Amino acid sequence: MVEAPVELDMASLLSATDELAMMMIQSREVNEYLTAKQAMESDQEVSSHIRLFNQKKQAYEEVQRFGKYHPDFHKVTGEIRSLKQSYEQLPTVITFKLAEDKLDQLLYQVGRTVADSISSEVKVPSNNPIREAMASGCGTGGSCGCGSKKKKEK
Repeated sequence: MVEAPVELDMASLLSATDELAMMMIQSREVNEYLTAKQAMESDQEVSSHIRLFNQKKQAYEEVQRFGKYHPDFHKVTGEIRSLKQSYEQLPTVITFKLAEDKLDQLLYQVGRTVADSISSEVKVPSNNPIREAMASGCGTGGSCGCGSKKKKEK
């Protein structure tokens, strides 16, 4: 005979959630993320790139209104692309993005663990579309075959 699971009230569930949140706050991933974020926010070179980007943004928005027919389209889009690339190559930005990805992976794994304990069909959002697709398929039943896999299993 299968025993019915013990039902928790909302207050107990929220209390356990608070405990999990405190554990996560104390994790290495959160510590590295917060440290990297603070370093990036205090980096003068990053601040300079952001200021320059905000200045170029107005010209970019103007060019986007007319698209490739605007006389400065290639110049402005090239400047924005170059500025973005140089920003993404700054050491503090690279460190921050790596820490952000690690934290995202931790959050995804926790969410995936909770979801899988309910059902493997529960969707868990991710900032990484590859990870999300590998976990549950695209959900459309289209050419990726995830819909046909479900039919074969039944």
